[in-house]
Amino acid sequence: MSVAAIDCGTNSVRLLIAEVDAAGILHEQLRIMRIVRLGEGIDRTGEFSQSALSRLFGALDEFGALISQAGVEQVRFVATSASRDARNRDEFLAGVRTRIGVDPEVIPGTEEAALSFVGAVRGLPTGLVRLPALVVDIGGGSTEFVLGETAPRYSVSVDVGCVRMTERHLASDPPTAAEISATRADIRAAVARAGQTVPFDEASTLVGLAGSVTTVAAMALDLPEYDETVLHGSVITARQVAEVADAFTAMTRAQRAALPYMHPGRVDVIAGGAMVLDEVMVATGAEQVVVSETDILDGIVYSMGN
Repeated sequence: MSVAAIDCGTNSVRLLIAEVDAAGILHEQLRIMRIVRLGEGIDRTGEFSQSALSRLFGALDEFGALISQAGVEQVRFVATSASRDARNRDEFLAGVRTRIGVDPEVIPGTEEAALSFVGAVRGLPTGLVRLPALVVDIGGGSTEFVLGETAPRYSVSVDVGCVRMTERHLASDPPTAAEISATRADIRAAVARAGQTVPFDEASTLVGLAGSVTTVAAMALDLPEYDETVLHGSVITARQVAEVADAFTAMTRAQRAALPYMHPGRVDVIAGGAMVLDEVMVATGAEQVVVSETDILDGIVYSMGN
């Protein structure tokens, strides 16, 4: 059975069309991402802007056509941080229903964490991850922490992400020392709260998900272009993460935009995302992080294949 998973986050909306066979192996047919910045301004206003909804609905028109062409039999649409926060989410829900033909699920952070955990751990090469694993998913509006073996044992979601931190603190180009300090203090407090629920010290492996993590890895590895086949399963050290975070915060937007692996939609928010990853490395004491290109999308597909 061909299924489609849609992950609608604060910064991007993504589609995965795939099949899960009888052995539980995922066979990817199509995976695409569109940066729509749905959560633009939501930390300040508490609601979706009309321009953000317009960008999202344009992407969903495209996704709907692709789903139709693929003959998909089941669709699951999952919405995360920004959609939990918005006062005017009914307009968002109706727009999704019209374009995709399903009711979107605005899931809690704990379910987001569980789906991300399954997608990441099952999608990484065998033997790369020693269990228990701590999976950290750095999104636009929130960051999820989940610890477990084959399934989550502890999970928590905190409201720090690359878009939220950028809008809240990083107004200058490049950011000032005071802005960087305020960002790090905000992140550090949130990660400490996460550590009260999830026992970081029980983890044998730290796994990092989402665009902030993969872009940090691309810079650490000095890639000539963004290459998910190189990035998936790559391992970067805490020192590399710290160096990249410092480099991104020292650059102007134009300098970040000129990097060959930088997605245009991440240019203005990557410094915030990199600082989240750096503070996670410090708080957990992890010497390295395993980078995963499989994530919540894969977890959503597995949830339909079970």
